[in-house]
Amino acid sequence: MLALMSGDDGRVMTDAVDGLAITGATGSDGEPWTVSGPPDAPAIVFIHGTRLNRRQWVPQVRRLATRYRCISIDLPGHGTRAAETFTIEAAVTSVVAAIDAGVPSRRAVVVGLSLGGYVAIEVAAAHPDRVAGLMLAGCSTEPVGPAAVGIRMLASILERTPPRFLDMTNRWYFQARYRRATIQPLLEGGFAIRGGAQALRSLVGRQYLDRLSRLWTPVLVVNGALDPMFGPGGEPWAAACRRGRHAVLRRAMHLSNLDRPGPFAALVAGFVDETERDRRAA
Repeated sequence: MLALMSGDDGRVMTDAVDGLAITGATGSDGEPWTVSGPPDAPAIVFIHGTRLNRRQWVPQVRRLATRYRCISIDLPGHGTRAAETFTIEAAVTSVVAAIDAGVPSRRAVVVGLSLGGYVAIEVAAAHPDRVAGLMLAGCSTEPVGPAAVGIRMLASILERTPPRFLDMTNRWYFQARYRRATIQPLLEGGFAIRGGAQALRSLVGRQYLDRLSRLWTPVLVVNGALDPMFGPGGEPWAAACRRGRHAVLRRAMHLSNLDRPGPFAALVAGFVDETERDRRAA
């Protein structure tokens, strides 16, 4: 297990990177993804969490896009695709389409947090040729049994509570917890209440650990040290992978990429570089 100790000033790139397409509503061709960075650089695809949007990853893209090809996507039912219905199948298709459109080699390290981590596993299982590595944050619990009860309860809250109230509550929480520079792009992308509920219900009953254990893809499991639901499962999940490691971000909760933007970006960069070295040595 790795324990990352550096502070938020231990970043890979500066916060202000001029000329990067990191805040546009859609990709250059109107697609629901944003592409930044050199076309011939190692590629990273970022997948957001439930009810969020691709702008969740702006803090990492700002730090990484001068060295890596960065693609952040909106899943069905979220962000620019809020009017669509979320299904696992549609989510997988979206990720593969973004890789094929934005990465000349059609192969990328896939980074997902929470819902995005589960979708990343689905992509690797269905399309292993597209995935150079998996970085899975805040998803090291099977959505079955007691965990499924909690997921269903959260989905019910999203379905039964007035969307306007939920939007106001979400905005208050994020504004109270995070610096404006960290979360303003995310707030501009909006919260997907209906799509978030659909995504949660789509996860219930699906099992991921067995599929992870069969993959030869390098896997880095990441948990916030203060994440009570997913943190305890991180080490066993990494151990179950054929090529797995575990990293813990201190002073981070579930949304670890927002809690510790710089250290999270450093983990991404280190994992991508390691994956590239292994590929060249093979």
